[in-house]
Amino acid sequence: MNFESELKVAVEAVRKACGLCVSVQSSLVSEKTVTKKDDSPVTIADFGAQAVICHELMKSFPGIPIVAEEDSAELRSEEGLTACVLEFASEVFPGMDEEGLVAAIDSGDSGGGKSGRFWTLDPIDGTKGFLRGEQYAVALALIEDGRVVLGVLGCPSLPLDLKHPDRDKGCILTAVRGGGSSMRPLGHNTPKLIAVSDIDDPRHAPFCESVESAHSSHGDSARIAELLGVKAPPIRIDSQCKYAVLARGDASIYLRLPTKKDYVEKIWDHAAGSIIVEEAGGVVTDVRGKGLDFSLGRTLSGNKGIVGTNGLIHEAVLSAVGEVLGSGAED
Repeated sequence: MNFESELKVAVEAVRKACGLCVSVQSSLVSEKTVTKKDDSPVTIADFGAQAVICHELMKSFPGIPIVAEEDSAELRSEEGLTACVLEFASEVFPGMDEEGLVAAIDSGDSGGGKSGRFWTLDPIDGTKGFLRGEQYAVALALIEDGRVVLGVLGCPSLPLDLKHPDRDKGCILTAVRGGGSSMRPLGHNTPKLIAVSDIDDPRHAPFCESVESAHSSHGDSARIAELLGVKAPPIRIDSQCKYAVLARGDASIYLRLPTKKDYVEKIWDHAAGSIIVEEAGGVVTDVRGKGLDFSLGRTLSGNKGIVGTNGLIHEAVLSAVGEVLGSGAED
């Protein structure tokens, strides 16, 4: 199956959602909101992006369930929030009313599972990056019988070339199982194939990790880098943009190491990014070397942490991770 129609709809849905996010960011995020730690702009963008994508998916594929991060409970509980979200969503879909908005958001209430097909969506991955004007992603994937078969990552602020951060920004990365990974500028429809780096010596392998230390243990990452002999400073990026820079060769290692013993990853945080890395030639597992299991509902309850590499150095990285985490990797 080539998933041509699914990919076309998914790319367009993510592109529209990215446009909404950029509009919210430029209109509502200011030095004042950042200073006051006011997260209402990202909340509006989060709900708006989910409404836009779910609306598109329901229209084109009404029989495929959606596993999405948000539901309308918070939307209903905060006065004025629905009207604000609707204002931005209506820019994308003129004529959308409040009932349609809520229905689209709540269509993402599927529980997932091991059989059949379903979409999984993170409307904004990287909320703090969004508020800082840095990296965030709109992440959409299609899962079939517990396996990711299609992924789309919209990265509105990611430079097309990380070596030239002040040049053109905004891209969409895509992958279809067995068909490779591609990247296109956000406003264009001409994809180019991408591939992971060909670095086979961990000492020369730059790695990326979360900006927020609460999301991944920076101390453990530093010890792993020391064991591997890595000299370059880590590339710290919010969201699934880390998968993007790994897939296109800017980094060769991505570590998301557990900070809490009982923390469980959500499927929408890794589905799109993982297939894009894998189809670009890389490998993504948990810290124990197990493949990510998307068949267990809305979480990756069978996995612990994330290790992504260009594939050539995966075993060496896993060995260093095991040495640093010790028995923690087996809990």
